[in-house]
Amino acid sequence: MTVDWGALYAPPGGRRSRSINAENPTGEPGRAASAASALGPSRKGRPAIGLDAGETATLADVAGPGVIQHVWMTVPEGTDHGPFVLRDLVLRIWWDDEADPAVEVPLGDFFCNGFGRRALVTSAAVVVAPTGGMNCYFAMPFHRRARIELTNEHAGPVHGISYQVDYVLDDDLAPDAGHFHAHWRRSNGTTQAGEDHVILDGVTGAGRYVGTYVALTALERYWWGEGEVKFYLDGDDALPTQCSTGLEDYAGGAWAFQDDLRTAPPPRPVTFSAPYCGYPYYSDTDTTGASPFLQATPQSHGMYRWHLPDPVVFHDRIRVTLQQIGAWDHGHFERRDDVSTVAYWYQAPGAHDDLPALPSREDRRPR
Repeated sequence: MTVDWGALYAPPGGRRSRSINAENPTGEPGRAASAASALGPSRKGRPAIGLDAGETATLADVAGPGVIQHVWMTVPEGTDHGPFVLRDLVLRIWWDDEADPAVEVPLGDFFCNGFGRRALVTSAAVVVAPTGGMNCYFAMPFHRRARIELTNEHAGPVHGISYQVDYVLDDDLAPDAGHFHAHWRRSNGTTQAGEDHVILDGVTGAGRYVGTYVALTALERYWWGEGEVKFYLDGDDALPTQCSTGLEDYAGGAWAFQDDLRTAPPPRPVTFSAPYCGYPYYSDTDTTGASPFLQATPQSHGMYRWHLPDPVVFHDRIRVTLQQIGAWDHGHFERRDDVSTVAYWYQAPGAHDDLPALPSREDRRPR
């Protein structure tokens, strides 16, 4: 996502900067940092919030027109009630009083931190900094209203939730500015052999597809990433208009993300993070349980691809899928892995989506 440097020194026009956080939950001008602390008035009186189990907090509810430009959050990775807070908290965003949320994603996965675990990410659209500072830089226009909610589906309370939403009110916002969307899906080893994982389907109308996050846990032996990401656009039927040559290729890597092309000693994956593609997470052990010992687990892999310089444009409909194909010395074979994905896209006002509901907390639990 490039910066329009000229816009930084252009006259402000009809734009007015605002910011929402726990210190100013309404974004009202001249009202930030109004809560008092033991240090006195306006001295860090309310830097964070907490949520009881089952509770929902409205992080932002503002009238438009405007554009959300930056979202920052940090939460604990686990509590005394268990790990996986990043999967148990759910982020939802509504635009212009629509009935269904445009964004409905587990909090960690939205910020490319799947598996309920943290990973450092340094990219144009998402940055996750030490330790757990999660940033999103997707521009999110709204015409009449924007509402952001965070729901706690964890087994107990979650404290220390800090957040900030930076936005501008913009009287000059184009009436046809597209709405930002994000959608989470999972194929938890339940697909039939040869059945593709669906990243996105059910969107009709015009728009631009701008990114994918993939969290894959390998449930079978051997190499897991030969599957192609396929984009079925507009009138496509049996065959897509665009496809990749493999999953690691789609995420900007090659040759299984290995440190070297060798057989002995066994090669190891190399994580990386770049502006538009990355493989920031690899793990084959688990430290989230009660045992003090490292537990061997199936290999887990997290990767992203931002279509910001090269958005995938659609006019009538879009369907995005991921094949589950592996490889070994005797050739390719169909796999059934645990695949979770987030699709990110913009769609024009009036475009329609018919998306499945977010699965329950139990059905989102990482393997």
